[in-house]
Amino acid sequence: MKEDVGNIIAPLMVRPITRWPFFAFLGGAMFCLLASSTCHLLSCHSERISYIMLRLDYAGIAALISTSFYPPVYYSFMCYPVLCGLYIGFITLLGLCTILASLLPVFQTPEYRSFRAALFFGMGVSGAVPILHKLILFWHQPEALHTTGYEVLMGALYGIGALVYAMRVPERWIPGKFDIAGHSHQLFHILASVHTRDA
Repeated sequence: MKEDVGNIIAPLMVRPITRWPFFAFLGGAMFCLLASSTCHLLSCHSERISYIMLRLDYAGIAALISTSFYPPVYYSFMCYPVLCGLYIGFITLLGLCTILASLLPVFQTPEYRSFRAALFFGMGVSGAVPILHKLILFWHQPEALHTTGYEVLMGALYGIGALVYAMRVPERWIPGKFDIAGHSHQLFHILASVHTRDA
């Protein structure tokens, strides 16, 4: 009798694992790809539309980067709700700042190019703190070490993409040769999207 009652009550005591971080990441990835495809489709319409679409494109990349941190941070720290909220709150705030810097005209001058790139680079590097913290908390669990490899790869790809964009590589070395294919904007997209398959 006690075992029957225990079998009935036990499933009610287990909290289901939420899926919102995964869905938020998928939403950020879809928004990024939609913004990018819209940008590349419509940017040839006029100079004004090209300007707007390029800003939207960068906002999509920022949304993808910030939401891609949600699943690893949430599931790594789900037993530590304060830390989980702190890390997710920080990457969300940094993502919003980057989106605003991408959309607001005041930040679109050439002087702010490095600032915008630094925001993107900062989002990529900001994942180092929760990763190191996770390793300290769960150093004895092989799963923590395994997932850390993917997270480091994701951060490295983000960082390299931001540096390529900021330095305008390779078109700064051979002007005019990369106008159609291989310029820094395309490489930025490739490096930012390759991690999506890893996440």
